[in-house]
Amino acid sequence: MSGTCHAVFISYASQDAEAAQKICEALRAGGIEVWFDQSELRGGDAWDQSIRKQIKTCALFIPIISQNTHARAEGYFRLEWKLAVDRSHLISADQAFLLPVVLDDTRDDDERVPERFREVQWTRLPGGETPPAFVDRVQRLLSGEASTVKRATAVASEHAPARSRRLLSAAIAVMILGATAYFTVNNLWIAKSPSPAPAVTSTSAAPAAFNPPPHSIAVLPFVNLSGDKDQEYFSDGLTEEILNSLAQINDLQVAARPSSFSFREHPDIVTVGHKLNVAAVLEGSVRRSDHTVRVTAQLINAITGYHLWSKSYDRNLADVLRLQTEIATAVAAALKVTMLGDVAEKIELGGTRNPAAFDAYLRASKAFFSRRDAKDIAGAIAAYSEAIRLDPSYALAFAYRSFALTTYAAEADVREDFVKAEADARRALALAAELAEAHAALGYVLGNTLDFAGAKKAYDQALAIAPGNTQVLLSSAEFGAWVGLGDTAIAAARRAVVLDPLDRRSHSILGRALYFARRYAEAATAHAEATRVNPDYAVAYAERGLALYALGDREGARAACEAKRDYDPSRVCLAVVYEKLGRRADAVAEFAKLKAAQGDASAYDYATIYSQWGERTKALDWLDTAVRLRDSSLESLKTDPLLDPLRKEPRFQAIERELKFPP
Repeated sequence: MSGTCHAVFISYASQDAEAAQKICEALRAGGIEVWFDQSELRGGDAWDQSIRKQIKTCALFIPIISQNTHARAEGYFRLEWKLAVDRSHLISADQAFLLPVVLDDTRDDDERVPERFREVQWTRLPGGETPPAFVDRVQRLLSGEASTVKRATAVASEHAPARSRRLLSAAIAVMILGATAYFTVNNLWIAKSPSPAPAVTSTSAAPAAFNPPPHSIAVLPFVNLSGDKDQEYFSDGLTEEILNSLAQINDLQVAARPSSFSFREHPDIVTVGHKLNVAAVLEGSVRRSDHTVRVTAQLINAITGYHLWSKSYDRNLADVLRLQTEIATAVAAALKVTMLGDVAEKIELGGTRNPAAFDAYLRASKAFFSRRDAKDIAGAIAAYSEAIRLDPSYALAFAYRSFALTTYAAEADVREDFVKAEADARRALALAAELAEAHAALGYVLGNTLDFAGAKKAYDQALAIAPGNTQVLLSSAEFGAWVGLGDTAIAAARRAVVLDPLDRRSHSILGRALYFARRYAEAATAHAEATRVNPDYAVAYAERGLALYALGDREGARAACEAKRDYDPSRVCLAVVYEKLGRRADAVAEFAKLKAAQGDASAYDYATIYSQWGERTKALDWLDTAVRLRDSSLESLKTDPLLDPLRKEPRFQAIERELKFPP
């Protein structure tokens, strides 16, 4: 074996080591240089750095595919596969690089295999038994006599997937057309550019070049390498903290968590870049022990696929807060972002240096942001409380416990939790007056308790501190839409969609802002996008139905609301739509189901139904009940189209004055 750059890199899951060893030995017996980690690496930093270097410089990359790789959602081999896929985008279409090998009957359309692997010819070597024909093929590929794209010769045990044949010509065209973007990203360029490909003439118009904002980035979920699935909350939480740290840098546009975390399976970087419209992607891995953590991070140009920067960090758990700062500043430097002021102070604001408190906070955040019901919220509140017990000065934990308490109070109708939530938000502000999340938490609870002037002030301060924080943007947009700040709300929601294009909530809140601004057609489109992003998002169907109803499309409204009919917002919609369609009995039945489920807790909703039925006295009576109960839904009384028939009523006008909406 000569030098440090070997001709062939073999990537495999540990369960397939024996079969991979057979392939390695057969290739070496044929005089082929092979890099095979089992015999050449000893772990630690050298292991990680050597793997990255070899994948960057090898002539052929052989991923070993099997039922073992299918079964493993995590593993270092998946990072190796990603590195190879990223590099493959830089290689000429007629140059062999990827040579997938399958050990068993794994299908060639296996969804856990990168699409890039599925586009080229597979070789089946059962159990790793390697015939001379395969060794001969590798020799010819290395010599340039054959290529995986041209498929000049096939080994008897090889086959070309039908899907790859259909995609082949399209893939080549995309790579050629992508050359334009490849040469224009000077600010992210770290390597000498190769000579441009010859011009290609075409009778059809080329698609627009991918041109994301130059200082834009997505942070993918770091891979948990701790060997314990239960530690995923830690790797996810640390990823989110790094993402939030980057968002503190004013000149950097950071894709929000929900969209970035939708790529947990880690597709190729080019796909991520296009779907999130970002110029760079940060990814990595986390390995945690009892008292230390090892984080490996790498920054990749999403247009060219070049690695811009990478580094491994070994830290005591107490230094994780400082680690976030180190990574964020290193990424900013690699992207040539100008940092104003003390970035470290902004990143570390409101944090903790207590490892146990940080761990509890990450467990709480995992429960809160992935919640499915009130039980999950209660678990998050308990974990945030544990973090606060361990570090009583942990401002972020107070802020997010406030968010969780407000959510629980609104969903489970536990009114006293609003008082606790406000106390937590104010405590967070006392500890860290410039913490945007604390201002947003205060705005959230004050809006839900009908203190609209206080909520507006809090949201304004949060936006001034963190204009690129998606949580702040969405919360303030929703509040603004309800209380009549339509233009500001729509602008904030649109900004959130840019930062979080794959999150159902950003599209849904944009839809609400447009609906309450009486821009019904645009609202229907936004809610349709929310259901496209997440077909199970029930509330978006109901809200789209109400937008169509406002447009006069009653049949369209009916169909939208019936899509998820066993849900309270859908019952409100159907009670209104059925009545206008002449189906009074069905409308009454939906109203009865809603009332049986909610009692007086949905007093505001009953008022909207009676308003649309033309029964104004009953509608106003229920609004009086909502005021008496301090129903948080009254937040939208000023702008709700369903209440338009009541607006000239003196009783309605008196209620609106009493609620003191902002001008």
